[in-house]
Amino acid sequence: MEGKNSNDQEEIHSKVMRAGRRTYFFDVRSTKAGDYYLTITESKKFTHDDGSFHYKKHKIYLYKEDFEDFRKNAEEMMDFIIEEKGTEVISERHQKNFKKEEESESVQAKSTDSFTDVSFDDI
Repeated sequence: MEGKNSNDQEEIHSKVMRAGRRTYFFDVRSTKAGDYYLTITESKKFTHDDGSFHYKKHKIYLYKEDFEDFRKNAEEMMDFIIEEKGTEVISERHQKNFKKEEESESVQAKSTDSFTDVSFDDI
């Protein structure tokens, strides 16, 4: 297995969505049997008092037999929020509070690594 861990699954398709301090990774991967599954990973940056930072990550593995139920439930939950809070909730930007928090971070933390430099190897 040329340079690959035998547990690694082949990445078929990926998309990254950045939302303020959070980054979401959507990955379609292939099992050893050639079947596909979806992983959704949330990565959020946290800063320590000394200016260094770390990421907390959460991953969901979603298999094809659950796609339809997952989609129905996600749509139902999003529709509920929009009905309760109005359509303006989907137009709010995550950046409005992020800029204030970012300005208070130390210059040292900004210059060492960028939150946007998160790679799939970090997960």
